Amino acid sequence: MKFDNNFKPKTGPEDFGWHSRGKLPHLDAECFTQFVTFRLFDSMPQNVLDRWRKEEQDDVAFRKRIEAYLDAGYGACWLRRPAIARAVENAIKFADGTKYELHAWVIMPNHVHVLLTQMPARHLPDIMHSIKSFSAQQCNKMLGMSGQFWQRESFDRYIRTPKHFSSVISYIEENPVKAGLCEVPEEWEFSSARRRQR
Repeated sequence: MKFDNNFKPKTGPEDFGWHSRGKLPHLDAECFTQFVTFRLFDSMPQNVLDRWRKEEQDDVAFRKRIEAYLDAGYGACWLRRPAIARAVENAIKFADGTKYELHAWVIMPNHVHVLLTQMPARHLPDIMHSIKSFSAQQCNKMLGMSGQFWQRESFDRYIRTPKHFSSVISYIEENPVKAGLCEVPEEWEFSSARRRQR
């Protein structure tokens, strides 16, 4: 696990570093630990996100605003269905140990949080593409739907210190409690907290 922030800009697909796939900056760093949030395509209107991005100067305040919105459970909330959540869980766990080390995760009704460390020579965009495309195909099939399932862009943040690492695990596993979905983290079926208790 690396905690550092000295990187050169990304210049090609084989390079690691800072880059943008849309409106947000992303760090793709070999063997780094990343906190990633990805969400269903209908969980938040793009115009709301764009407006907040202009209004909020502080990154922490911006992220908190998004999290509060997501926790309110807008959109179809397909991930509330156990079969759909299970398909996403399987996709998240599939490459654990080969492409990344999975430290913590939770599947909420309309979004997912994961904390993972990329394996050597593994790019975060490739990891997220694998998880999202595989789970989207499975979930759309179960729902009898086609087309976009996940919002294209994810929110990711690299872990800076061991304390940050611990606080992110707590944040992820406490998310269902904070959203009023259960009383203690271990009660939420689709979470690393439940697995950790076992």
